[in-house]
This record gives sequence, structure tokens and C-alpha cells, in this order.
Amino acid sequence: MERKPKKPNRKAEQVERYSRNNYNKPLTTNQGIKISNDENTLKAGERGPSLLEDFVMREKLSHFDRERIPERVVHARGYGAYGTFRVYESQAALTKAHFLQDPSIETPVFLRFSEVAGSKGAAETVRDVRGFAVKFYTDEGNFDLVGNNIPVFFIQDGIKFPDLIHAVKPEPNNEIPQAATAHDTFWDFMANNKESAHMMMWIMSDRTIPRSFRTMEGFGVHTFRLVNEAGKSHFVKFHWKPKLGVHSLVWNESQKLGGIDPDFHRRDLWDVIEAGGEAIWELGIQVLDEKDEFKFDFDILDSTKLWPEEDVPVRIIGEMRLNRNVENVFAETEQIALHPGNIVSGIDFTDDPLLQTRLFSYTDTQMYRVGTNHQELPINQPLCPFHNNQRDGAMRYTVDKGQVHYHKNSLWNNTPFEVDPSKGGFVSYPEKVNGVKIRKTAKSFLDHYSQARLFYNSMSSWERDHIANAFSFELGKVKSKSVRQQMINHIGGVSTELATVVAKQIGVQPPSVAESKVRKASKALSMANQNKSVEWLKVGILLSEGFDGPATKRVVERLKQDGVRVEILSEKQAEVRGTDDVSYTPDASFLTGSPLLYDSIYVAGGRRPDSYSIGQMAHFIREQFMHYKPIGVSAKVKPLLKELGIEGKEAVLVNEHDSFLDDYMNALAEQRFFQRV
Repeated sequence: MERKPKKPNRKAEQVERYSRNNYNKPLTTNQGIKISNDENTLKAGERGPSLLEDFVMREKLSHFDRERIPERVVHARGYGAYGTFRVYESQAALTKAHFLQDPSIETPVFLRFSEVAGSKGAAETVRDVRGFAVKFYTDEGNFDLVGNNIPVFFIQDGIKFPDLIHAVKPEPNNEIPQAATAHDTFWDFMANNKESAHMMMWIMSDRTIPRSFRTMEGFGVHTFRLVNEAGKSHFVKFHWKPKLGVHSLVWNESQKLGGIDPDFHRRDLWDVIEAGGEAIWELGIQVLDEKDEFKFDFDILDSTKLWPEEDVPVRIIGEMRLNRNVENVFAETEQIALHPGNIVSGIDFTDDPLLQTRLFSYTDTQMYRVGTNHQELPINQPLCPFHNNQRDGAMRYTVDKGQVHYHKNSLWNNTPFEVDPSKGGFVSYPEKVNGVKIRKTAKSFLDHYSQARLFYNSMSSWERDHIANAFSFELGKVKSKSVRQQMINHIGGVSTELATVVAKQIGVQPPSVAESKVRKASKALSMANQNKSVEWLKVGILLSEGFDGPATKRVVERLKQDGVRVEILSEKQAEVRGTDDVSYTPDASFLTGSPLLYDSIYVAGGRRPDSYSIGQMAHFIREQFMHYKPIGVSAKVKPLLKELGIEGKEAVLVNEHDSFLDDYMNALAEQRFFQRV
């Protein structure tokens, strides 16, 4: 597959100004003092006491003691990469935001993926909501679109967010479990907060065990505003659609992967970009005129609700390409300060109560976690010039010149000066507000089950099976029978059938509530309706001495030609010779590799594989079959399929016909065969 040359990146150039290359340089202290010995503390005699005056030791250890900043309370486990965004055509009719005007301009971006519940040490393949946060370094300043891979959320008002996170985190009496929702406090919270009904359906779906970062959707979650030059406002929802489609792991596979490779997702993204590839999403928007704010049977400001795409189509307006890995994960990914309050002219907020509390909380947490001057860090600085009268604070490294640091002033002709709106000065949308001060949920926010039912109606049969199994696993881990019963009634508000199946599995009574009467479905919500692509999938080729050289070579060449990553596996990581002078040096052995790491395998076999190799090939085939993946084998391996009882099963293909390569590539594009038994 042809690799495109990487274009210069303005953000990369800015970060480079602060970069330091230590290769072949003398070792010094942070003050520039050259160090003659970095292996021994200064002592009074060779075996004497260490001396407190050893400034080299003190600087080194005191810095080490402070090398970690507080991890994020949520979204602690994260990984990111740089790229660019380009709008397809001007959106001037909707917004005056510059980066959405000119298709010839590429805006640098940084995207941080993350998990909500786990700590920094959690495995990446656990069941969890994924953060999907994009920082646009626009010419007008930074715009952060801070969302998730799910379009709705657990709660409607941010004042309940600490309660949600306390419930989902490990229980305080024993700090168990890590990065998991399968415990009493989480489901007790869900059962007693009915607004969670819609979100609970999403988190029990396969959306929370994604195949890779590259196959996740992203959503802004909240309703925002777009404002054009004339001051006209439209409501908007933001969507990121992956070009490869939305694909997920299966539960058994995700659990095992947590042990085999807890860094599975970041390794995948790193490897693709290092190989010259790109991860690509299209930006879509759903747009509503202000006059249509109250036309639906749900409130458009309710973050537990989505706008069905059949009612409000997603309009694709641009493309984001991730194509550059970070140089230092801590300095960039860990220190990036993403904030939904970072907006540019032409984008504004709404009265969504969850969004409004985030606007406070994100500023507060960044100042606590990264520091007062977190905006000065290279990863957080805008590309455009910035000037103000903010001064001092911890870790300030900008040296502001001059006598004046206040507004208004005469000594500096009242500069820095305010900017007139006609010349780009930001003005908040003049929304008319009124009402009595009150703490109360709006009546339009009180329907909790209609969209949860919409989601369930939209699922394919295999997706429904996976949701039932997920609920059965999670609630089966809950020790409180009362909580289990409460949850069955909660699920029953969505579907009597689903709740009854789960109730039987976890040993409680069927639901005693009426289910939602909604019968509508949305095709856009099902993962069964996704793009079919083989690009950047990974196939393992299993072989031993004497394998069919020409046939295997044709398979490898076809896979690479179609953009598939290929890894060779054998008993040892030494050259393996096949017929007709074809040989390969394995990338991994059966010991260091795993069937879980591949989207498919092709088993080339060999002349007379030893019992160990045959056993490993059988193990790889079983695991791939159990996880519904396509399998290809050479004609010599066909008897092994019969032994395993899977000969002739769907997407288990034998290389014995001229059509094999086309059939295998078509099966690979399908990725999973859930109807296979």
C-alpha cells in the first residue's frame, strides 16, 4: 500500500522549539554544571556517611520524587497522537469559526483517547467508556472538542458527577475492583438514578470494548451552538465517524487480551503511524434551527438523549487524519489540558446542565493537576499569538517585559487592548434567559426509557445476545440481591424480555414494571451496519519447515497489496524454509505471539510439523474460531480442521481453489461471523 509523505505540521514546529536532544551531549545539572560522576554519592571517605552538601544527588533525587503529577481522577489511562483537520467546504452559513471556512487550510490537532474508570495502570481492553478528546490549534486560538465514544452520558446534571465516579471507582473499603463496573456500588448507583437507563444500554453493548482506537466513533455528547457572522445561531451535535467503521472485540477476547497485551490499543495506533499509516475520521454535524428546539419528544439539552439520525441527519463536513506519534508521552499526552470551555468565535455553549458544570470543573482540575500556568506548556499553547495581564504563579516561564500588567492603563496606551467584535473579538451569543432560581429537574428531562428502548430496538440479534451476556456477567458479580433485583426492574423499563433473561441468569425475580412502548429503531446505532475494510488489519501467518512456499507467498503478497499488516509466526524466531526456495524469518514465535493479537490467521503448516507446532496451530485456530474471526489454511492443514470439528464452517477457508484469495479477503473485510456455531 502506498504511503503518503508526511506534511510539515505547525504544531510540531512549535513543540520542537522546546525540545531537547540529549544524544552525545555532556551530562550536566539543571543549572548547566557538568557532572563528573553520576554513580556515587559524595561521601566522607569511601565507606563513610553521605554528605548533605551533594547538590548533584539532591537535585537528581528531589526531581525524581516529583516526576509524577496527580493522575486524572477520571480518564487517567490515555494515549494520543497528532494530526490535521480539513473542512470539505465552507460552513460560513452556520459559523464564523475560521477553521471551518477554507478547505485548503489544514488545522493541526491532537487527539487523546482514554478510559473513564481505571487508573493509569489499567489494561486497555477492559469494558469502559472511552474518552475521545480533540484539541484544534486554530488560527483564532484553541478549540477543544472533549467527548466520548458514546453519544450520551450517565447523568443529566454535573452536580451528580462526583457521585457517579465514586460509585464506579474501586470500593473504598477494599480498593476492589480496578477498572471494572462489575461491583455493588456502581450498579446500586445505576439502579437508583433512573436517568442512567439509556447509558446502561450503551455500556453493556460492545461499544465499550473497541477493537482499536481507529475503529471508535467519537461524539461531542452535548448540544452546542454554531453562530455565523450575521449572529444567527443553530444548535449542533458533533460526530466523529471512523473511515474503517466501528468494530469491537468480543468479551472473552477482551478479557484475555488484558493479560496478553494490556497496551493493545496504544500499540496498535503507534505501530500503524510508525509504519506510515494514518487513522482517519470524518467530522459530522447534526444541525437544528433555533425554532425547532422543542419539536421532539425529548429535550435537546438532555445529555442522556441523542438526536436520532433519521430525524436529524448527520452532515459530513470534514476529515481528521492522525499521522504523527508523540515524542514523549508524559510531556505531551499526560500534560495536555483539554477543556470543553476552550471555544473560538462561531462556537458557543447551551444551557445543558452537564456541560455547564464541566465548564467549571475542567478549569479547576487542570490548575490542580498540571498547575497554574498549564496553558504555557508547549502541548497546550495556541499557535496564534496570545497576550494578557496574567502573571506569576507556579512554574511560570514566560518572561513578560515592561512595567504594566493591568487593565485599564495609560502608561502603555491601555494595552494589551480589547478587540472589537467586527475584528474578531469574542462575543457570547446573546441568548435570552429568564426564570426563578430553583434546584429542580425540568419536566422535559424526565423520560428515561424511550431512548434506551430505541437503542435496544436498533440492535441486531447478536448485539442483543452480547448485551444480555454483559448484564448477566456484571450483575452476577453484585453481591447484594436487593441491588440485583432493583437492576432487573430498571432493565425491565427498557425490555421485559431482556430483563427476564438476565434475571434467570443471576437468580432473582423477573421484572415487575411495564416496559417502554417505543417501537422505533435507528439503523445508525447498530454495529452490524458498518464499513467493510481490510486496511491495517493484522494477519498472522503460521508455518513450519517445508511449508508450501509458492502458495504462502501468494497469500502474503495479496495481504500486503491490500493494506493488511502481516506477521510470520513459527516455533522459533529463526529462518523457516519452505518449498521452491521461499523462506521467512518469523516476527514472533508461538510462545511470544498469541491468536488474540490477530484479526485472522493463515495456517501454512509444513512438511511434517512436530507435535508442539501442530498443538500450537490447533490452539491458534480454536481461539480464532471461538472469537468469530475468519481463518485460512493451506490444503495440507485441512485434516486438522476436521479433527477440530470446524471443517466447512463459515469463513473457515481452505486454500485449494482459485477463488481462495478473493474469498479470504472478503471474509477478512467482514471481520466477525457471529452466526457461526
